Amino acid sequence: MRTKYIQSFFRNLILFVCLIFIGCATEVTQLHSKTGCVIHYTVFHSAMATRNEWVIIGHGFLRNQTRMRELARSIAAAGMNAVTVDFCNMRLWNGAHRRNAQDLIAVATALNAKHVIYVGFSAGGLAALLAGAADSRTIGVVTLDLVNAEQLGVIAARDLIHPLIGLVGEPSPCNAQNNGLAVFAANPFARVIRIADASHCDFEMPTDFLCQWLCEKRISSNEQRRKQIIQTATALIQSLRFHDLPN
Repeated sequence: MRTKYIQSFFRNLILFVCLIFIGCATEVTQLHSKTGCVIHYTVFHSAMATRNEWVIIGHGFLRNQTRMRELARSIAAAGMNAVTVDFCNMRLWNGAHRRNAQDLIAVATALNAKHVIYVGFSAGGLAALLAGAADSRTIGVVTLDLVNAEQLGVIAARDLIHPLIGLVGEPSPCNAQNNGLAVFAANPFARVIRIADASHCDFEMPTDFLCQWLCEKRISSNEQRRKQIIQTATALIQSLRFHDLPN
């Protein structure tokens, strides 16, 4: 108990220093996708990070970057620069997964990144995987309750030569009954971490009524599980940065 208390104290102290003294400054900016639409993205700077290392985060289907801001803040507090991205090509009738991946890569290029960890939730996890497989600057990919489409994720996972980690919740219609598991099975080195009792909405940070209304008929979201997911994802991302994945 005492060890857990000390760990929690220092984690909160680091977050306090980052938010109050260092600032974890945010910067909202934009660039144009090759299709012509405007990609809005928000940079969460960390004074402890090197300028050429970036964690780039994609949101879920028809969602927006605000749904991933708590994860981005946690990553910045841990000493890494993070970016949340709005997918401007996504439509109700077209997930535009390949285009989303190219837009994530375009953001990395705009930031002059040399080393990138791609992260994404749901359909954004698929975009992160596609980007990670296509970008030579990738050092790892982390997905949050990934949803596969058109077998794109399986093909990308086979091609990915860098670490692939998937956090997954309970099967539900909103994660296509965990169809993302086939993606990880396609990569012999992929790692899957199951979050017991987690709903699809637990992987948004924060979530909202719309996600809960659509996705939580059987399992309700839980703030403690969401914190667990943020802490786990942040620790894994940090381990990828140092090429030191825990067992």
